[in-house]
Amino acid sequence: MVSLSTEEKVRAIEQAATDLGFDGFGVTGPNLPKATKRYQRWLALEYEGKMGYMSRWMDKRSDLNNVLAGIKSVICLRTNYLPEDKDLRFLEDTDNGDISLYALNEDYHDVLLPRLKQLDAKIHQAFPDCQTKVYVDTGPVLEKPLAEQAGIGWIGKHTNLISEGIGSWYFLSEILTDIDLPLNQPAKDRCGTCRECIDICPTRAIVAPYVLDSRRCISYLNIELKGVIPLQFRQAIGNRIYGCDDCQIVCPWNSFAVKTDEQAFHGKEGVRLLIELIKLDDEGFRQRFRHSPIKRIKRRGFLRNVAVALGNSGNLDAVAPLIEVLGDPEPLIRAHAVWALGELLQEKAPTVLWESLARESDEMVLTEIRNVDKTFRRSSGSYFSLE
Repeated sequence: MVSLSTEEKVRAIEQAATDLGFDGFGVTGPNLPKATKRYQRWLALEYEGKMGYMSRWMDKRSDLNNVLAGIKSVICLRTNYLPEDKDLRFLEDTDNGDISLYALNEDYHDVLLPRLKQLDAKIHQAFPDCQTKVYVDTGPVLEKPLAEQAGIGWIGKHTNLISEGIGSWYFLSEILTDIDLPLNQPAKDRCGTCRECIDICPTRAIVAPYVLDSRRCISYLNIELKGVIPLQFRQAIGNRIYGCDDCQIVCPWNSFAVKTDEQAFHGKEGVRLLIELIKLDDEGFRQRFRHSPIKRIKRRGFLRNVAVALGNSGNLDAVAPLIEVLGDPEPLIRAHAVWALGELLQEKAPTVLWESLARESDEMVLTEIRNVDKTFRRSSGSYFSLE
């Protein structure tokens, strides 16, 4: 039997990755001293916000030997998820909620992990004694710096990974191994003088080129943040109810992007009308989003976002459904419905809120009512009291 060289085995593994639907493949070493220091500086500035998991396991993030003992190589993979073309005209459709393109259908973890395990099996066939670990956006690994070092793409000024001639609409995944594999050359930064992503950000979350303050990012505010969305950002959120694609929409490199053939990522039929979404009960939410990444923010987080979008819609037909929501058992939803009614009803809001929430006792909701009261007492001279 003819024995294959390591290079030939890697080419066979890359072909297997292509056959499984991965459209980018690169190999790098595990050491990222510069990226680790940048990450630590970012954490020191508290730009991770409430994402406590990002500061955990720093010993593993800074040294992948603590993830897989004896690690020699990291195989980095790219998967196109672009389901449809998108431009900023979605902002004009204020009656419908906007969902980031990656979340229009099935949860990518559920789609990619089985394929990653199949590829992992191929690696074990080629290198029977090897040790491996697989990750899809979940483990204590700095996946974007690894992918950049593996030649998949460069980290753009918006901090997403961009591939030359391909764009940035894709997922990343990794296989760590203790086999010494031939390495790819790192990707070169080709952002140049462009600052489209910085200028378009509705909340000015890109505080410097290549630096994102997550606390200002809409994707953080309506996905990662579990509590009250700060008042200063609510109007800027517009009709975005899960994530934000603006910085990728305007990136010139995404003019080269092509749509994915993967039907699991294409948008499925379903209501996006905000007035209908705000009516979802627990069972309705579970049925609508049981296979979607949206399920991770639960009904309370999702209807919080929908309430904010309704407040920005200018649609007075939303008033009656929002008043109904004031009776919801979840305070987080009630609180944001209060703000939405304030935006829609203006000086009439205090009276409506007083009548609907006369027995309210949750401090989160009461704070929102006081905010509405202060706003319209100043602007119209009316007075609303909780006493």
